[in-house]
Amino acid sequence: MKKILITGAAGFIGFFLSKKLLQDGFEVVGIDNLNDYYDPALKQSRLVEIPAGSAYTFEKTDLADRAAMAALFSKHKFDTVMNLAAQAGVRYSLTNPNAYADSNLIGFVNILEGCRHSGVEHLVFASSSSVYGGNTTMPFSVHDNVDHPVSLYAATKKSNELMAHAYSHLYGLKTTGLRFFTVYGPWGRPDMAYFLFTKAILAGEPINIFNNGEMKRDFTYIDDIVEGVARVINSPPEPSPDWDKKNPDPATSWAPYRIYNIGNNQVETLMHFIEVLEDCLGKKAKKIYLPMQDGDVAATYANVDDLVCNFDFKPSTSIETGLENFVKWYQGYYR
Repeated sequence: MKKILITGAAGFIGFFLSKKLLQDGFEVVGIDNLNDYYDPALKQSRLVEIPAGSAYTFEKTDLADRAAMAALFSKHKFDTVMNLAAQAGVRYSLTNPNAYADSNLIGFVNILEGCRHSGVEHLVFASSSSVYGGNTTMPFSVHDNVDHPVSLYAATKKSNELMAHAYSHLYGLKTTGLRFFTVYGPWGRPDMAYFLFTKAILAGEPINIFNNGEMKRDFTYIDDIVEGVARVINSPPEPSPDWDKKNPDPATSWAPYRIYNIGNNQVETLMHFIEVLEDCLGKKAKKIYLPMQDGDVAATYANVDDLVCNFDFKPSTSIETGLENFVKWYQGYYR
């Protein structure tokens, strides 16, 4: 039985991934600092839903606490680490930058050091579609340059990719970065737009629609994200024999390092997304149209060719199915 560390285990993706890997026969150690970026009660409710048993252990730990992280890696012998813990949110980074430095930078160094000194076989870490920043070539490809982030959040996620590569080169640590595209579904994050829309529509309150509705997103359902992550976890990367330093490929390396997109490979307009949500709720939204917000991008769209080629997997859940499942959960959870 392989032992895996999942950071951010009380978070949206961490919760579902913990359940999936327990079903697949992993021994799972989950950590989370249970901060109040959004309602900690939702995080506690997720933890309650994880099947109890000897194969699952949860510890309240903060990534930025160097001593606590060192003790964690000394206590356990992890085969694999899945780093999902991070300070999320683009707009929050405009007003609370230090939270991103603590979690996404200092915390990630502590993860890297723990892996390095304890013989971890494979570090998988969450990156983000936000790293594409000013890039407007669609669909976004992992083989494209992503050196122009438009938010601090995006910059920290790009930094994680660079830091991981350095450890892959220096210490042979096998690392895989996964760029997630607008993950949604039951048990999701309350700060996400679809969650805020649902709450407002049911309360008869208006919803804010930015960029005057001219937004497009590659919405990816949680089950597809988790299936993609599970397949990647079991396949540590190897150095690329074809890597050319005169024509460097950002997604691969001479070191055991790899980057993948996990998205639905289906771009949807925000307005259509809202229409589907209205249909699921049986209620129309009152809409307020506003300009683009700082740090945001007008569109995201994932090229997943590498994911399909290497893992024979392509996310495919429609927003009609995904939002219907979310609304059923929302109405049940919040009564």
